[in-house]
Amino acid sequence: MAGRVALSPRQALARAVYALALRLLLPLLLARLWWRGRREPGYRHAVAERLGWYSGPTPRPGALWLHAVSLGETRAAAPLVDALRAQRPGLHLLLTHGTATGREAGAALLKPGDLQCWLPFDTPGATRRFMARFRPVLGVLMETELWPHLQRAAVAAQVPVVLANARLSERSLARGRRLAALLQPAAASLTRVLAQTQDDAERLRAFGSGPVEVCGNLKFDLTPSPVLVERGQAWRRWLGRPVVLAASLREGEDAPLLAAWAALPEPRPLLLVVPRHPQRFDEVAERIVAAGLRLMRRSRWTDMPAAGSREADAWLGDSLGEMPLYYALADVALLGGSFAPLGGQNLIEAAACGCPVLMGPHTFNFAEAAELALQAGAAERVPDMAQAVQRAVALVQAPGRARRVEQALAFARAHRGATERTAQRLLPFLDRG
Repeated sequence: MAGRVALSPRQALARAVYALALRLLLPLLLARLWWRGRREPGYRHAVAERLGWYSGPTPRPGALWLHAVSLGETRAAAPLVDALRAQRPGLHLLLTHGTATGREAGAALLKPGDLQCWLPFDTPGATRRFMARFRPVLGVLMETELWPHLQRAAVAAQVPVVLANARLSERSLARGRRLAALLQPAAASLTRVLAQTQDDAERLRAFGSGPVEVCGNLKFDLTPSPVLVERGQAWRRWLGRPVVLAASLREGEDAPLLAAWAALPEPRPLLLVVPRHPQRFDEVAERIVAAGLRLMRRSRWTDMPAAGSREADAWLGDSLGEMPLYYALADVALLGGSFAPLGGQNLIEAAACGCPVLMGPHTFNFAEAAELALQAGAAERVPDMAQAVQRAVALVQAPGRARRVEQALAFARAHRGATERTAQRLLPFLDRG
């Protein structure tokens, strides 16, 4: 494993300032958790764990520690966990998260003997307590997670840490270089980095990360729930009209979407809006109604849409874990996060469900997947939300839906295999431990 990285005076000063700033900010960080807990009660659960204080019996050492900060990373980790368990049936898992949605989804990955908790704030004391209590045999951080004190504590505890499904955009590389005195020692001390793409690998090497190789994107290996896909297709048949999905819509994208939609002549397709963050469900519902659209909310019914849903102008997808249903229901999806300068969202799940995508100009977080989808005909790029709405309506009215569905499915199938490659890189560390 990578050893302790000697710090220059500048790096030591940066780490000391960072540690002091975190200690001073702790009351604000805890208050923010409590505030978010108003709408998502999970944030108020086991708050002491955020400080590195854990209750219950002392866990057995030697677990695989996997950190999946949020919902997307937790879903991406699921096939990897399955592949590792298939190779090592006695594997014990320690699963950590940073968000309530990630922790809720992660509970489904647990087996008897596994543990789940919050990853602590990145203070020296909290990270040392975390390592001392759990003593994992290997740490796997998903995608972009890199924490200076956590990495330092892992090295001190002789725990190898792998950054899996790793990605680094040009924008993030530039930001990281501005904080190089703080972040580069942590990156250099990683035992191994398994990058999604060759471009990601080159940027990670340029930043000075530990040994880097390309394994592909785990999200291509996710299999959408057949139950949810079938339900979405059944709702589509029942509805009898085309559907345009605004998928994982982010703040700042609501207003242009609703303005463009309200300006369309009737009859319009059904607009299905799924906000990225659950705490925005009520806010987005209010905005849809304020735009003069008749709204139905997914949370108001169970297996089949409620009475009046056929006549609604818009549905709000205010549920968790049902994106395959929404993609299977839709004729086309507008990719949230790509119409504001936020870097886009994962479009692979849409393709795996056979849903073509329209994306805006901002896809820097998923640049290669976006480019591959364009080349495969599984996605199109449009300059702004207004033109996306116009293009979506034109697509749902045009023939050739079956061809567009097959292009999306073929794109998703063509890039599988990252799970097996990643698992093979991790197994020697488990055996060594």
